[in-house]
Parts: sequence; C-alpha cells; structure tokens
Amino acid sequence: MERTKPYNRRDFLDGGMRMSLALGLGGVGGLLLSNSTGEDWVWQIDPFKCTQCGRCADECVLTPSAVKCVHAFDLCGYCDLCGGFFLPDANDLNTGAENQLCPTSAIERKYIEEPYFEYVVNEELCIGCSKCVKGCSSFGNGSLHLQIKHDLCKNCNVCAIARLCPSDAIARLPASEPYLVKGDFIESESTRSE
Repeated sequence: MERTKPYNRRDFLDGGMRMSLALGLGGVGGLLLSNSTGEDWVWQIDPFKCTQCGRCADECVLTPSAVKCVHAFDLCGYCDLCGGFFLPDANDLNTGAENQLCPTSAIERKYIEEPYFEYVVNEELCIGCSKCVKGCSSFGNGSLHLQIKHDLCKNCNVCAIARLCPSDAIARLPASEPYLVKGDFIESESTRSE
C-alpha cells in the first residue's frame, strides 16, 4: 500500500494563496474584457422623478457641477412672468439681478414679441442648483429641468449625487440611450412606473 504525504498547514495555506491569486487575476481579466467589449454607460437624471432638492450643485465631484439646467422649448409658454427666471417677489419684470431667481444669472431672457420672451440657459454659468427648475415647476409648466452633461461628467463608478439623491432620480444607463428630457415626450407617472 502506498503511503501518502500528510497534508499540513503550510501546504493548505500555499494552495489557498495560489487559488486566491488565480481567481483574482481571472476576475480582473474578466472585468477588463467586459469593459472593453461592452457598451459605455453614463449617468442620467430622470426629470419625472427629480424633486429639485439642490444636491446636484453641492455633491458633484466637479466644481461647478456637471449637472446643468436644460430648457425644453417644446413645453415653454415663453411667459412674460417666468417662474424659473424671476424671484417670486420680484420688484419689476426686467433682467436686473435683484429680480432673477438664478444666483449666477445663467438664464438669459430675450424678447420675442409681446408678451413672449425666450429663455436660454448659459451652461458655463449654470451650477445645477435647481432653483430655476423648482420655480418653473411650481409656477409654470416644468419646461426647465436638470440633466447631467456627458461631455462634462467624469462618469464616476459610484456617482456622489446618485448616492444621495432622495428621489432616486439618477441612474446609470447605456450611452446609446438618448437623454431623458421633457418636451419630446410626456409620460404620466403611471406609464413610467410600468
């Protein structure tokens, strides 16, 4: 009868380390392979879920935030009294800083014809604070909303804003999917939840 070598602690640890190393290298290789052949993913805000909490301006790793206000021109009423442009208790309906809701004057008001005005967002000035979005949603039709700009976003594995979003409005989606915006389509809450 053949005698087998006793299995000792050193052999057990050595085998365990080799197995861990092989699994670790295989896992890293698999991850690299899946990233190289897979589709790119990006962070997006669902404007139908967003509650305009203001965290997008403060929690993004970038200063200013990669989150910017987007204007859905299809929905806009081009109001003389725009809830997203003017403070609720504005002294006058002019472009004076004391009357503007935006702390950085990122929204520009341009006269079209009586009584209509066009509102354009200057992304370089926008900090993603959502004050205009909240104002537009409260007193208007919600044509202003927030979205993460892919050309600015660092595409962090775990988005700092998404972790703290109280309405779970930020999700990682395939880059091939279009931005979630209002205007081109309007869906009810019941349609979106199905």
